[in-house]
Amino acid sequence: MNTEVIKEASMVMQKEMITRNYDALTSTEESGRKIASTFVPGNLNELIMSFGMLNNLPEINAIQNGMRKKSGPMIMDAERQGHSEDVCTYVKADIGQMSKGNIAPNGKPMPSPDLLLLSYTGCFTFMKWFELLRHEYGCETVMLHVPYTGDGVVTDNMRDYVVKQLKEDVIPALERVSGVKFDIDRLRENLRRSAAAEDNLVWVLESGKNVRSPIDAYFGGVYYLGPIFTAFRGTQEAVDYYRVLRGEIEKRIEQNLGPITPEGDMPEEKYRLVVEGPPNWTNFREFWKMFYDEGAVVVASTYTKVGGVYDLGFRHDPDNPIETMADYCLGCYTNRNLPTRVDMLANYVEEYQADGLLTNSIKSCNSFSAGQLMMMQEVEKRTGKPAAFIETDLVDPRYFSAANVKNRLESYFQMIEQKRAQSRVA
Repeated sequence: MNTEVIKEASMVMQKEMITRNYDALTSTEESGRKIASTFVPGNLNELIMSFGMLNNLPEINAIQNGMRKKSGPMIMDAERQGHSEDVCTYVKADIGQMSKGNIAPNGKPMPSPDLLLLSYTGCFTFMKWFELLRHEYGCETVMLHVPYTGDGVVTDNMRDYVVKQLKEDVIPALERVSGVKFDIDRLRENLRRSAAAEDNLVWVLESGKNVRSPIDAYFGGVYYLGPIFTAFRGTQEAVDYYRVLRGEIEKRIEQNLGPITPEGDMPEEKYRLVVEGPPNWTNFREFWKMFYDEGAVVVASTYTKVGGVYDLGFRHDPDNPIETMADYCLGCYTNRNLPTRVDMLANYVEEYQADGLLTNSIKSCNSFSAGQLMMMQEVEKRTGKPAAFIETDLVDPRYFSAANVKNRLESYFQMIEQKRAQSRVA
């Protein structure tokens, strides 16, 4: 097996961006910059940046530790402190990291945040997580409550409610903590850069409609989304990154190449899948290999929409800066009701000419797992394409069974073959 991971220029570029952000976070004692901790869905990076603050995301720290195979002992430490086995493993990895000196991926101590900024977008765990962090750090905490779109519609009242909180609670808190006066023109510039990056991101994701697809929109998609989901949306670095990424994908289409994998170009596209649910991080490369070894490429996924559903038309609007941030939070995937999610999945199966839907159910993630079986059955009924169900976890290595996942995937691919044979006979 090839041990050297093959990387394109955009992947190297993205890794350097993330490294620089961790270097900035761990050198605030020298720079004097303030840190806001927040979450990926509904994160207000453009607003945080407009106050000169840095953005630290606990989920990303947990993912980094999971991919480095460091999260297991952290989770067990948190459980010894009394946290249940059923609690989201991102939370336990974060709590465990703190108990082990809160060391960042660059090997330096992570400073305490100056502000906990909670954008509540459909995941109840976020609230409990920040209660734990507030107890640990004792810093100022501000909550942006985002109404759940239970009817599948964003109303004017819902938008106004979020805008009111942004103006009366969030912005004043950022001013207080940062010592910087709010500058709406600076925010507009950040939002303008966000929209430019979002345009190219959507182009990249929709390239999965090509047969053959030049991208993997689940495993490869993780790399594509790093900058826009985290601390770089609104920066010129993000604009440049997505321009480079789009150029790479355009070349792959011209050369009729499939996705690049850790072992090089994927030689064959045998199965086209839509995937629901987050990936497993502790065995990420092994998990991905189970797909590309079988010629299975993910052409669309819902996980790549958790930080913003841009392919349905949303763009950050610099002409309406406060309102557009409200719309962004309201439209996050985890804030959408189950019928809306079913519509998205069924449309992906059809528009991306997929062979079916695969659901990766995450043991400890209720915001994704709740309702997944119903969603899967409904998509199967609407599209006539076969669906399947596998189970892993986010960053707890105890809940990744390679043999079980591989067996279920092989059974699913056989099901797809049978469905194709029936279609040919019909």
